[in-house]
Amino acid sequence: MERYKENKIKVYNSLSKKKENFKPITEGYVGMYVCGPTVYSNAHLGNVRTFMFFDIVYRYLLHLGYKVRYVRNITDAGHLENDADEGEDRIAKKARIEKIEPMEVVQRYTVDFHNVLKNYNFLPPSIEPTATGHIVEQIEMIKEIIEKGLAYEVNGSVYFDVLEYNKNEHYGILSGRKVEDLIHNTRTLDGQSDKKNPQDFALWKKADERHIMRWPSPWSDGFPGWHLECSVMSTKYLGEQFDIHGGGMDLKFPHHECEIAQSKTCSGKTPVNYWMHTNMLLLNSQKMAKSTGNFILPNEILSGENDILPKAFAASVVRFFNLQANYRSILDFSGEALEASEKGHTKLMEAVNFLDKIAAGKISTFNVQEWENSCYDAMNDDFNTPILIANLFEAVKVINHIKEQNASLTAPDLFAFKKALNGFVFDILGLTNENSKDSSEKINGVVELLIKLRKEARENKDWALSDQIRDELIVLGIQLKDGKEGTTFSVN
Repeated sequence: MERYKENKIKVYNSLSKKKENFKPITEGYVGMYVCGPTVYSNAHLGNVRTFMFFDIVYRYLLHLGYKVRYVRNITDAGHLENDADEGEDRIAKKARIEKIEPMEVVQRYTVDFHNVLKNYNFLPPSIEPTATGHIVEQIEMIKEIIEKGLAYEVNGSVYFDVLEYNKNEHYGILSGRKVEDLIHNTRTLDGQSDKKNPQDFALWKKADERHIMRWPSPWSDGFPGWHLECSVMSTKYLGEQFDIHGGGMDLKFPHHECEIAQSKTCSGKTPVNYWMHTNMLLLNSQKMAKSTGNFILPNEILSGENDILPKAFAASVVRFFNLQANYRSILDFSGEALEASEKGHTKLMEAVNFLDKIAAGKISTFNVQEWENSCYDAMNDDFNTPILIANLFEAVKVINHIKEQNASLTAPDLFAFKKALNGFVFDILGLTNENSKDSSEKINGVVELLIKLRKEARENKDWALSDQIRDELIVLGIQLKDGKEGTTFSVN
């Protein structure tokens, strides 16, 4: 269903710093690239907040009927310890410390990343390319940038010439920074660097003797700069120009700024129409970050094995907590906030569950279409999940009024209400009915116990008790079936 024709989205574009009407390059199709994780350690909850928001964007675009190619990369090489092109590759450093192969590090944390996203009910991207899988393409892009006169080679390393680029373009167009200010605020080169200017960034780095991850190139055995991979992979899978590029706000400078410079140098075109950036997740009122040790892992929340929270919380509750704040606002994580979200999540799911038990009435005392439109309006306004959730709780109130026989819906309205509510809660927000899962597991356990008691009754030739268990389960809609392998059951 092509709902996108009736639902016009407004997107806050980090490039223009204002909301703009979203218009894909090709009608009905959306190309979206999101910077994925550097797989040298476990993804913490702050990382997951960014990916969770773009999962919502992906879900909503699909819901509206767009055909979406969603590309989210894996950085498995080239990401140095700081943004000044200095230090070790983060993955190689981890491998050296643990005395294992770099690809063992990559495999371990890629698997962990996928497990976390599965636990939190993420849809997989259309394509998940890796930096190491595109070394050839990165070398070719470097050659092209050199040919355009905007990169230079020194001692086996290649650097992008920011000042030369800035003569005709604006390096800093995304972040709002000016090269003049960058020059003023950057320390003077100490003579140890090969760069012409401190602002220049690496396209290729010559590997020293201790560097494990290296590839042959026309300039040296080395490895690509961190920024290059995203320009290469977004171009390869989405074209020279595409619709949406996303990531955390910490990537805006220098990573995304460098992407723009590289891509525009090669194609002569503005590579991305809409840049979207998520804000920080705080813990103890400070930025959640691996570098400071101020973080919590998503699976630690599910298990309760941490020193921060009073108990374990379900993944859907954590998802619900994240979506109650606008993606561009700072969100403070705490046990108290999660407990409040858990109560809200439970109230929402109880209402959704009760909706299936509601009988149609003769009249409708609630305007379902108007409510549904307000939900779409919220999502169309830059994916405003907090407003959508507020509208969902309006639906909860209506369901509770119906439960108390103070409201009613006709059969057509009841059908439309169920379909819309389930669509927004499960398909778009990606929440899961944990309460329903728990109840199903408990029911299964009780039925298995009754099957065991019935078997013992049959073995003791207590046919009356055996038949009573079977008949009373039938009344409850549970059908037992005796076979060679034992007794199974189905719920009608």
